[in-house]
Amino acid sequence: MTTDQNPFSLRPTQSAPVVFGAGATIGVLGGMIGLGGAEFRLPLLIGVFGFAALSAVILNKAMSLVVVLVALPARFAAVPAAEVAARWPVAVNLLAGSLLGAWAGASWAVRMRSATLYKVLAALMVLMAAALVVTHTTTLDTLALPLWAQIPSGVVAGFGIGVVAAIMGVAGGELLIPTIVLLFGDNIKTAGSLFLLVSLPTMLVAFARYSRDGSFTVLGANIRFTATMAAGSILGAVLGGLLLRVFSDLVLIPLLAVILLVSAVKLARHD
Repeated sequence: MTTDQNPFSLRPTQSAPVVFGAGATIGVLGGMIGLGGAEFRLPLLIGVFGFAALSAVILNKAMSLVVVLVALPARFAAVPAAEVAARWPVAVNLLAGSLLGAWAGASWAVRMRSATLYKVLAALMVLMAAALVVTHTTTLDTLALPLWAQIPSGVVAGFGIGVVAAIMGVAGGELLIPTIVLLFGDNIKTAGSLFLLVSLPTMLVAFARYSRDGSFTVLGANIRFTATMAAGSILGAVLGGLLLRVFSDLVLIPLLAVILLVSAVKLARHD
């Protein structure tokens, strides 16, 4: 893919309705399970729109950042800010690891050979599929760890999540939300808001690291594409949220897991 095209134009294969529709579809899928859907957007960027692995990750990260920024006001309307603020030690604990993980993950991604990055992304797709199934088919109970074990566990978990989120260009809600519930005992609603507070600075750190690499020019060369798909993703996420209880998790979750696994196989075979 070249990066010298007009950033405000779209190639014939990237017509605005197609790009917007693809983003909306991804948003609906994510919205129906209470997430942004970036893990579904990544294979689409590679397999359908033809971006190389690292370029797709950077574009995915930019769109994820926009979606999270838009989601913040709505989230705080659902969960009182005071309730979230009272749990600031949880966010700080996770950020102590996730910020380092984000920088490390982005650094590793820009140094990987393209073929290696495709395989790493495939493996992480399998991880996301497993996390999706486990978190939506089982009841998550707190591990009730003592404080001396809880704090380092939060740092280690945050680091790992930061790495995964940076390499895939996602917000990391699939991993962060269950981690907050398991380690710190917060309910799903509060965990969803804390996830946004942790993921936003984590994504900004990864974004800053990617901006130091030459591959970051793909974002400047595809501004209209990125803005169009991000807009579709936001609208789709809203629609998906409205459909939250329409489809049974017994049907939806296995279907989404299969989509991730099929995407993983295709990425693993990508040259």
